[in-house]
Amino acid sequence: MGLRRGEIQGLLWENYRDRELFISRSIWNGQSTEPKTRKGRAAVPVIRQLAERLEIHRLRCGNPLSGPIFANSVGKPLALANTEKRVIVPALNRCGVRKKAEADHQKVDHTYKRDDSVPEWHGWHAARRGLGSNLYRLGVPELVIQRILRHGNVSTTAAYYIKAAANDVRDAIAKLEKRIAEPIPPESDTSGTPTTDQGDQATLIQ
Repeated sequence: MGLRRGEIQGLLWENYRDRELFISRSIWNGQSTEPKTRKGRAAVPVIRQLAERLEIHRLRCGNPLSGPIFANSVGKPLALANTEKRVIVPALNRCGVRKKAEADHQKVDHTYKRDDSVPEWHGWHAARRGLGSNLYRLGVPELVIQRILRHGNVSTTAAYYIKAAANDVRDAIAKLEKRIAEPIPPESDTSGTPTTDQGDQATLIQ
């Protein structure tokens, strides 16, 4: 969904309806604040795969209708920094030989080497940047990506949240190559002036 870490921590079940999440607060260092802008309060659509997992999570929590979506043992918002340190990173940093967590690797007969088949953790914000980049590769316009990420300015989206990979560059050049190689249709007049397609193709080559 591309939410900020504080927004994830502040999610409430009462703000989740009709496959959309309405951001009403953000929690940072234990302090709850409201979204600063109208765009920050915009509803965020929930894709089907996430909706299914949220329903499973709700049932495991006793089917609550209100309160934090991600709560600790006493019903308070889960501290995501602790979740990252105690759960996420240990689960990803495991030995490539015995498949054990790095912390459980002390009494073994071989040197610890991280399992490269498991993705590395790049932080909560990486998921937000990744969403922007993946949507861009799918052909979603920058203005729409801005609305999904709820940025105040599309230039922020383009500059910091859309990452062009090497494959993107190669694909772009391949599209140009294919366009230039297309046959030029017959001229539609005898004036000697290039047709629109011919002029476009000449511009592409230049």
